[in-house]
Amino acid sequence: MKTHVYVDGFNLYYGCLRGTPHRGLDLAEFCRLMLPDNDVRRIKYFTARIGARPDDPVKPSRQQLYLRALRTLPNLEIHFGHYLTHKVGMPLAHPSATPCRRPCEYLDLAYQV
Repeated sequence: MKTHVYVDGFNLYYGCLRGTPHRGLDLAEFCRLMLPDNDVRRIKYFTARIGARPDDPVKPSRQQLYLRALRTLPNLEIHFGHYLTHKVGMPLAHPSATPCRRPCEYLDLAYQV
């Protein structure tokens, strides 16, 4: 089956790869292993450029290194969006309180293409 794979780079990194030895994941090989019966025609990788942090000033350099490696994959396209952050308040959680029905209203990060 002809297949196109869409990857959210931030969710992949912060949800699966951060703090592991697999931060330099070969997405083409990953797709081949995860979808052995599929003909992966394209991989679309969505991300945003990150800035340096006081606690990690070389973070952008590591991202650039990974993006250069991804650009060597013939069927992979990189799409850049904008990473937005802003401070929000969160209510205190009480064990007896009713669970929040709308968790999205408390998100502090947004990704826009």
